[in-house]
Amino acid sequence: MTDVPERMPLTHDFFDRPVVDVAPDLLGRILCRNTPDGPIELRLTEVEAYDGESDPGSHAYRGRTARNASMFGPPGHAYVYFIYGMWFSLNAVCGPEDKASGVLLRGGEILAGTTLAAGRRPKARNTNELAKGPARLATALDIDRSLDGTDLCTGGTAPLSVLHGRPPAPELVRSGPRTGVGGDGADHPWRYWIADDPTVSPYRAHVPRRRRTTTAT
Repeated sequence: MTDVPERMPLTHDFFDRPVVDVAPDLLGRILCRNTPDGPIELRLTEVEAYDGESDPGSHAYRGRTARNASMFGPPGHAYVYFIYGMWFSLNAVCGPEDKASGVLLRGGEILAGTTLAAGRRPKARNTNELAKGPARLATALDIDRSLDGTDLCTGGTAPLSVLHGRPPAPELVRSGPRTGVGGDGADHPWRYWIADDPTVSPYRAHVPRRRRTTTAT
C-alpha cells in the first residue's frame, strides 16, 4: 500500500461518504487557514457528526434555509454558522450534493502560526486551549461567514483546506454523545476524539433553557 503524503489535500471523494464514516476519519488531519497575516495550521483532535434531515440535532433537520444552504452543497466544502450572537463554528460538508450532512470541527492542536492564533485568543491560558472547542477553533483561525462554502480540497494558497496529515491509531479513537445536544439526538455517539489528547474539550450534556415567567401584579 502506498503512503499518502501528509501535505496532500483530502479529495472531494473522501468527504462524499456517510458523515459517521467521515467524522472519525478526520481525526489527525491538518486544517490549514491562510489568513492575511500568515498561515495557521491545526491537527484535528475532536469532531462531531450531524446527519442532516434525519438528525434532530442537525441545523438541516427541518430542511434548507438561507443559513444552512451550504450543508446541501457539494461535499468537501465549508459550512460556517454564527451561534449565540457571538461565535462562529466551522463544519466540513459530507455526502452527496442536496443531502445535507456535515462534521463540526470541535478542537485541535495548533501546529503552525501559534503566535497568530494566540493573538486572536488572548484569554487562552496555554497553547492547548487555543482551539479547544469549536468557537475557540474558529476564533483562533480567523474563521467567519465569509468562508462559508469554501472548497476545502484545493490546498496551496486557498483560504481553507484539509490535508491528509497522520490519522491516529484506531485504538486511540473514542466516541460518545455529542456536546450540548438534547432531545431525540442526545444519545447518538457521534462525537469522536483522540484519547487523552489535551486539546480535546470536556463533554457537556444538554441543559434545557429555562423559559422566563412573568408575575401578575
